[in-house]
Amino acid sequence: MSKTTKKKLVVQEQGEFVLPTNVEEIVKIVSSRGNNLHEVETIKGDRFLVSMPPKYRKTIWIKRGDFVIIEPIEEGDKVKAEIKFILDEEHIKDIKQQKLWPKEFDNAKQTNKESSREDCAPDKSDGGESDDDSDLFVNTNRPQNYVTDESSEESSDESQEEK
Repeated sequence: MSKTTKKKLVVQEQGEFVLPTNVEEIVKIVSSRGNNLHEVETIKGDRFLVSMPPKYRKTIWIKRGDFVIIEPIEEGDKVKAEIKFILDEEHIKDIKQQKLWPKEFDNAKQTNKESSREDCAPDKSDGGESDDDSDLFVNTNRPQNYVTDESSEESSDESQEEK
């Protein structure tokens, strides 16, 4: 089987609806430790390392704040579990409907996608658009040239006087 076919199968598998079993647990990704290891936090607040199985490597990317289903492993002192499934927003909604979602994660920070949607939404109070540029991104790596109305008027007056 080619690499492309394997990637397609993994992505299709991610679309399936999965519920955690008695042995498996839902945890939150706290940070990436490199070498396909991730630090996770459980419902109880315990933190430990989990490994990403080879089928997900270089195919599915996870980041801080994502939720995964893990299965504990016996061998190893530092790495205590392996990722079995990566949860996205739709999976989380389905698990909440089944009432299997941990209450401790209900108060957790919103997923990055939801918060970025709220940040990018235009304000409805001012009609959506405004002439104020204060909310625009400012690149601090470049010198900033400010053009004011007064300086543009003066330069246009001077150019007319020279003619």
